[in-house]
Amino acid sequence: MARVRRYLLQRLVHLMRRLLVAGIALLLLFVLLDRLFPLPDTRREWSTLVVAADGTPLRAFADRRGVWRYPVRIEDVSPRYLEALIHYEDRWFWHHPGVNPIALLRAAWQSLRAGRIVSGGSTLTMQVARLIDPHPRTIGGKLRQMFRALQLEWHHTKREILTMYLNLAPFGGPIEGVQAASYRYFGKPARELSHAEAALLAVLPQAPSRLRPDRHPHRARRARDKVIRRLVRFGVWPRRIAMEAASETVVADTFRTPMLAPLLARRLRLEQRRRGRRVGLIRTTIDAGLQAGLEQKLRDWQGNLPEGSSAAVLVVDNRNLSVRAYIGSIDFTSRKRFGHIDMVRALRSPGSTLKPFLYGFAIEDGLIHSHSLMLDVPQTIAGYRPGNFNGRYHGAVSATRALQMSLNVPAVDLLQRYGEARFVARLRNGGLRLRIPGGKPNLAVILGGAGASLESLVAAYAALARNGLSGRLRFTQDDQVSENRLFAAGAAWIVRDMLESQGRPGLPRQGLEMAASRQVAWKTGTSYGYRDAWAIGVTDRYTIGVWVGRPDGTPMPGHYGAVTAAPLLFDIVDSLPGRSLWAQRPQRPAMVSRASICWPLGTRSKDQPSSLCHRRMQAWIFRRQVPPTFPDRTQKVWSGYRTIYWINPATGKRVMAGCRIEHRERREAARWPAALEPWLSRRLRRLAALPPIDPACKGVTMQSDKSLKIDGIEDGSTLRRPTNNGKPLELSIGTLGGEGRLYWMVNDRLAAWSRAGQRVMLRFDRPGHYRITVADSRGRFDRISIDVIE
Repeated sequence: MARVRRYLLQRLVHLMRRLLVAGIALLLLFVLLDRLFPLPDTRREWSTLVVAADGTPLRAFADRRGVWRYPVRIEDVSPRYLEALIHYEDRWFWHHPGVNPIALLRAAWQSLRAGRIVSGGSTLTMQVARLIDPHPRTIGGKLRQMFRALQLEWHHTKREILTMYLNLAPFGGPIEGVQAASYRYFGKPARELSHAEAALLAVLPQAPSRLRPDRHPHRARRARDKVIRRLVRFGVWPRRIAMEAASETVVADTFRTPMLAPLLARRLRLEQRRRGRRVGLIRTTIDAGLQAGLEQKLRDWQGNLPEGSSAAVLVVDNRNLSVRAYIGSIDFTSRKRFGHIDMVRALRSPGSTLKPFLYGFAIEDGLIHSHSLMLDVPQTIAGYRPGNFNGRYHGAVSATRALQMSLNVPAVDLLQRYGEARFVARLRNGGLRLRIPGGKPNLAVILGGAGASLESLVAAYAALARNGLSGRLRFTQDDQVSENRLFAAGAAWIVRDMLESQGRPGLPRQGLEMAASRQVAWKTGTSYGYRDAWAIGVTDRYTIGVWVGRPDGTPMPGHYGAVTAAPLLFDIVDSLPGRSLWAQRPQRPAMVSRASICWPLGTRSKDQPSSLCHRRMQAWIFRRQVPPTFPDRTQKVWSGYRTIYWINPATGKRVMAGCRIEHRERREAARWPAALEPWLSRRLRRLAALPPIDPACKGVTMQSDKSLKIDGIEDGSTLRRPTNNGKPLELSIGTLGGEGRLYWMVNDRLAAWSRAGQRVMLRFDRPGHYRITVADSRGRFDRISIDVIE
């Protein structure tokens, strides 16, 4: 008996040795074959899905073969689908080495009994192997599939293999991967699949063409119910849930390819490809609900715009510069409106939208305060003759009013004093890139003589609500916050207040006002020739930019910022989420304070005697700087606006230097810039006037206070228009005296200009009362009034 046991033990040891040798040989053979026949590249070119911040699809792009495949992780898929997939396809997935011998033997036995292939016995790993290395349905093909499955298990973890299946499994037609299938058939991401939907997608890859729910719903339902019954039998799903799932009809939505923010999606996809990144899912910062609402709003606005025109809108969250809505054209599908052109990025003339930055820089550098005296009168500034949009002039205006009314002359005057090159350099350093024709900045920059995009303008305007910090806009959730200092915080606060204090158009300035609807700092702009209409608004939470025009640059007469873009801007403001009804004004920075200033000197009221303060105003000042009124351009030798003179105390009249009056008293007077004289009221002229010359100063040579006079018609004349011929009244007039260029204005609108000694022809198209004013380059002027009757 002992001899038999010893014999059996020897045979067992011998067998174990052979098995060990065979196992080592097989392992070495596998390693050799693995080296000779490495796994095919498991990576795939993804189709691209661009989604909103909440995962809502914005736009999808198929890959170059026309296949729809969106990348997905295990964490992004519903647990219901994973339960259905694994327990129906491969219950032992987490335990076998890639090949399940029991499943293979069972499949072979079923095939022998039925005389046909009933099941393939393939594991999920083997199915992935077939997807990455297709093979014929033969014994040799099966062995090759098993080898590839072992390779997969050798090189990858179970989770990686499952992820491959989730992304590569076929679901009918050009649909691959559970994420693309979930969107295609149910219009939702895979993480939101119901029990019934999960069961259907779990079985669909077995026969994707035969079981497609959109073509064969009855077959698909039978296959789905088979999965549900198996999950109940294995105790994976409760019977109640299974019954509810089985009662659902199979309905595949006719899911349209999403088309929200199409131009942004196209832009981001091209940028990813340009960087060589194979990213299938791009997560943007877009608010899907807001985007859809604004796109519809713009479609409704199309009827207000001429044919061939378009519009662009950008909404940015001031907290982190994330873009919440991006509309590059009014109708992406319209060829007539050039819908394929992204006007958010297009370089266009910014019109007057750069003016707030100039005023902010000037405040920060101590050139002006919020209510500095500025001149809106005809001027020639460094050879440049600017005019206002409506052709009118307003005389003395505060910096705030000049900015609110977007007056051109004060802006050009300020830019020339600040420096054109310096202004452009500061904008560029702050992140606002301009394209300057010819490359050299000039005075026309402030009136739109440059190229800027809606994107860069909105980023810069956001600085008004971000303590002076602009930055690069964030379009995706991966974009980092990158900021640039554009203003000092105090200067930004003052400029925002200047723009905000003008109120919202259409609301009364008296009575009860809804704070939220008025808390918008806004600015409009119109480029030369009515080619671009702009409106940009800043609230506590959002910065909104609107552009309207024709992408091909064709003029749109009658359409400009205030009447075309501004109404759309405020319509958008009213639809923004998160707007508090009674919004609070942001806290004023410590470096900003209030001061009472006086005109015409422009300095603090408390520092001047009352006789030198003709008008008092409340101004915001920065770092306690109260800069005086700018020097008068009309004076060849600047001597200031404080005039020192002497009077005879006995008569109260002015004493000239050559008078022989022993007792005289010193006096001071404040005078206004000479160019403002035609616009000053009688009261202000009287306050600035010097006393008459004392009679004792007879014989002293003096220059007349007035050396310019209108010649050719008397003040108060009444003229009759020509009868019967329908022609306007034409009046030829000239001047006596004057120097240099003469500016002729009719009712404060520039009508003509001439040289001293030349005559001009003025036209009067309709009856009425007219004021005719002429002023020369030294600020001297004359004014008359006439009446024109039929």
